[in-house]
Amino acid sequence: MPSRRASHAGSWYEGKGEDLDMQLSKWLSDASGSNHRPARAIISPHAGYSYCGSCAAHAFSQIDPNTVEKVFILGPSHHFYLKECALSPTSTYITPLYNLKIDQEVYQELYGTGKFRTMSQSVDEDEHSIEMQLPYIAKVMESKKGQFTIIPILVGSLDQASEKLYGEILAKYMNNPNNVFVISSDFCHWGRRFQYTRYDEQHGEIYKSIEALDRKGMQLIENLDPEGFYEYLAAYKNTICGRHPIAVMLNAVKTAQNGNGLRLEFKFLDYKQSSKCRVHSDSSVSYAAGSLVAKS
Repeated sequence: MPSRRASHAGSWYEGKGEDLDMQLSKWLSDASGSNHRPARAIISPHAGYSYCGSCAAHAFSQIDPNTVEKVFILGPSHHFYLKECALSPTSTYITPLYNLKIDQEVYQELYGTGKFRTMSQSVDEDEHSIEMQLPYIAKVMESKKGQFTIIPILVGSLDQASEKLYGEILAKYMNNPNNVFVISSDFCHWGRRFQYTRYDEQHGEIYKSIEALDRKGMQLIENLDPEGFYEYLAAYKNTICGRHPIAVMLNAVKTAQNGNGLRLEFKFLDYKQSSKCRVHSDSSVSYAAGSLVAKS
């Protein structure tokens, strides 16, 4: 089987392994004060690292490599229209640090549900939402290099029934403390170039209105409330590009907690904006990092 090249290395993030390692190490060190671990799932942004790398570190620092054997990565499809979820045609994802092996056994289990298709290699390599998680995964898991696998899943434009279905399929994996889910999402994309300029003046400047809007959605995620999250998206149309992966996670949590005594808790640890919008000609993208843990 072929390997997926690191198609965004050298542009969206450092292409040289040594430079990338130093950058990630610094961000992880800076984020060491965040503590909501060991993570069963994280939400992490997927923009260029110059914009969101420091934010992402707050999520990835919650992963305990000593317990993790499988890393599920759910990323939205930005360029290719999908109504379902798709799996990679490759066996290995290349990163500037070291290569990550796809878990073909889990892939076969997912194919066995009849609900997953295979994306083409060009779709896989064009998409950035999964790739932008890979260097951080390699870094935080470096002590277990060669001893863990990844399960990349490209999430399409799902309706609510499909999000619930995929959540139910993935819940059994979330139940396993040796698995961690990486949910790839940015938050509000604000500005005319994104065709989204909602502004509530009661919050003050535009960037403060954007943050208030994002935090309203973040609170529903912390509440692990898929129905509330749907109502929020319907009411405000916030341009959260990973809303479908997030909704799949929320539905997986709901199923995983149903009747087996498992109690999960989500907490956001960092929030940033690419710039502070003050006039309507400005634009920005928001980034948030959070962690889901099991409570005894």
